[in-house]
Amino acid sequence: MKGLYFQQSSTDEEITFVFQERENLPVTEDNFVKLQVKACALSQINTKLLAEMKMKKDLFPVGREIAGIVLDGILPLDSEDPGLCEVVRVHEHYLVHKPEKVTWTEAAGSIRDGVRAYTALHYLSHVSPGKSVLIMDGASAFGTIAIQLAHHRGAKVISTACSLEDKQCLERFRPPIARVIDVSNGKVHVAESCLEETGGLGVDIVLDAGVRLYSKDDEPAVKLQLLPHKHDIITLLGVGGHWVTTEENLQLDPPDSHCLFLKGATLAFLNDEVWNLSNVQQGKYLCILKDVMEKLSTGVFRPQLDEPIPLYEAKVSMEVVQKHQGRKKQVVQF
Repeated sequence: MKGLYFQQSSTDEEITFVFQERENLPVTEDNFVKLQVKACALSQINTKLLAEMKMKKDLFPVGREIAGIVLDGILPLDSEDPGLCEVVRVHEHYLVHKPEKVTWTEAAGSIRDGVRAYTALHYLSHVSPGKSVLIMDGASAFGTIAIQLAHHRGAKVISTACSLEDKQCLERFRPPIARVIDVSNGKVHVAESCLEETGGLGVDIVLDAGVRLYSKDDEPAVKLQLLPHKHDIITLLGVGGHWVTTEENLQLDPPDSHCLFLKGATLAFLNDEVWNLSNVQQGKYLCILKDVMEKLSTGVFRPQLDEPIPLYEAKVSMEVVQKHQGRKKQVVQF
């Protein structure tokens, strides 16, 4: 039985994905189950986080968002079994039931982005009816789920589009997005657009997709076009607002911090792995997983999935995912 793994070069820059034969699964222990995998979604591997958690290995398993018989769930960060394998062994505390109406690919392809959206909008920024929310890069697989959750909670959504195709995708949302800001040409000022849309009050919640930290001379031109500067985010944030960032190396100067202080604003870092790093959060984590599945079943979430791919194409597809290429979620179907 083969599984997909990745190995990193000594320079920590180049990643190679390889199929490896696996030994037979050990006898199932208490609270562990064997799961026949039906679908596994592909997500980028955060090698830096693995290094900081001292979890680097010669071969690290690939694929953690899985759906199958008997159950469905996300494999923990320290799992030794790759999700891209026919059968895996997993602790029951990381699993929730899949509703009958939800397909295998929908379950696997939505659960990670669903957890991220819940973490950002519910636990970090406390979204509620009437709040205004700016979701950067809303046409991404994660962005679409975040927009749907914000709409479901009664929030007013503003989003940015990185291309004409993304803009058209966002304009088709129902209920409609309050404003779609096209940043593909680099000429539109995000802060001005948000302040205009909110009558100068600023937005209540910002969920970024990365920010620009330095001046135009210090960063690549392509990145400059798509990402707002950190000062733009601070400017468009309203009084008592919440800024949820995915920028793990965010640096704020004293004037930036002082401006956030004057607004009474909060800054939170979105790291969806925190649910697996402490058993204290296990109950909340399982509630999120269950609610994501229920919202898939009732049609609240409609994931943006690419066509399912067979296992033998997983290696090539994972290389594309790791390089941030492709917009829709890639899911391997068994």
